[in-house]
Amino acid sequence: MDSFKGCLTSNEAGQAAMEGIQKDFPNIEVACIPVSDGGDGMLDVLVQATGGRSITLNVHDPLMRSCTARYGISPDGHTAFIEMAMASGLSLVPTTQRNPMLTSTYGTGELVLDALKRGCRNFIIGLGGSATNDAGLGMLQALGYRFLNQAKETLGASLETVMNGSLMAEVAAIDTSHVCPEVREARFLLACDVQAPFYGPQGAACVFAPQKGADENMVKALDRNLEHLASVIQRETGKDIASLPGAGAAGGMGGGMMALLNAMMEPGAKVVLDAIHFKKQITGASLVITGEGKSDRQTLMGKIPSGILEEATRQGIPTLLLSGSIEDVNELNSAGFLGVFSTTPRPMSLAQAMEPNVARNNIRETARQIIRVLQHGLPAI
Repeated sequence: MDSFKGCLTSNEAGQAAMEGIQKDFPNIEVACIPVSDGGDGMLDVLVQATGGRSITLNVHDPLMRSCTARYGISPDGHTAFIEMAMASGLSLVPTTQRNPMLTSTYGTGELVLDALKRGCRNFIIGLGGSATNDAGLGMLQALGYRFLNQAKETLGASLETVMNGSLMAEVAAIDTSHVCPEVREARFLLACDVQAPFYGPQGAACVFAPQKGADENMVKALDRNLEHLASVIQRETGKDIASLPGAGAAGGMGGGMMALLNAMMEPGAKVVLDAIHFKKQITGASLVITGEGKSDRQTLMGKIPSGILEEATRQGIPTLLLSGSIEDVNELNSAGFLGVFSTTPRPMSLAQAMEPNVARNNIRETARQIIRVLQHGLPAI
C-alpha cells in the first residue's frame, strides 16, 4: 500500500490491510511491503525495506535557519537515501514566510556532504515537496561549487547570503576547483515524476513557484533567472538543460544536478520498487493488494499503484486496488486492476475519513470483506 497522504503512512495502511485479512483467516501468509513513489515517505520506506539505518544531523532549512533532518544509509554503507524535503521542504517554511526568491537548497547539500564523508558513493534522492527555486545551486554550493558574477566575485559567500532564486540572475561563471573530491566518485539517481522543463510556461517557476509563495512578478523574475542560468550552464558545461524533461523538478534542482553532477532521473515508483527488489518480493504470491488515498486516471500516470500493477501483471498475479476515494473506475479496470474498492463504507466528511483511526479501520474492514469473498469461492457465473 502507498501512504494515504495526510493520514496513514505506507506501513500503517499495509498493516491495517494485513490485520483485516488475518482476522478471519489467520493462516493466510501476508507480506506487508511499504512503498513510495519518491515523495513523502520514501526515506522511511527505503531504510525499512533494505534494513538500513537513519542518520540525524543539524543542517540549514530553506531560510538558512538551523533545523534537524534525517537521511538513510544502506546496510553496506554505500548508498544514501535522501528526501530533499527533509532539509529544503515547503513544510519547513511558515506560509507567511514562503518566498522562492530567498529560499535555498543548501541544507540538502549538507545532507549529501555528510553522506559522502561517511563513505556513501551512490545516492537516491527524492525531489518532491521543495520550498525552493534555486536550481539546486544552494545544494551545489554546500558541496564546494562556487558561482561567480561578472566581476569574478563569489556569490553567496556567507551563510547569510547563500545561493537562492534571486542570485541565479547574477551567475556568470561556475568554479569547480573547490568541489569536495568525493563528489567526483559519486553517482546520483533522482526519483521524480515531474517532467517539467527548466524554464518557460511549463517550467519550474511558472508551474510550481506560486505554491511556494511567489507572486506574479516573482514568477516572471524566477523564470528569467532560470533561462539565464541555463545559458550559463550550457556555455560552461556544454549541456543544454533548457527543455530536458524533469529539469524543472524541485525548482530546477533536477536540471542543476543533471548538468553539474551527471545525475540520472527516473520515475519515483520505478526507483523505489527497484531499490526494494519488489519483483523478487512478490514472486509466488496469489494476490497483490495495493492502494492510496485517492485513485483516478492519474494513478495510471506513474504513481506507485501502476508500477505495482505492471510488475504483478508481468508475473500473472491478480491485483486489487483499495482507496479512500475513487474516480475513473472503468479506466482503472481497463488498465488491469482486477477490482477497485473504496475503503469509505458510508457517507462521511473528508476530515472524518482522514482521521487515522477511522482510515485504519476502514482499510482493515474492506480487506477483510474482500478476502472473505475470495476464500468462500463462488460457483461459475
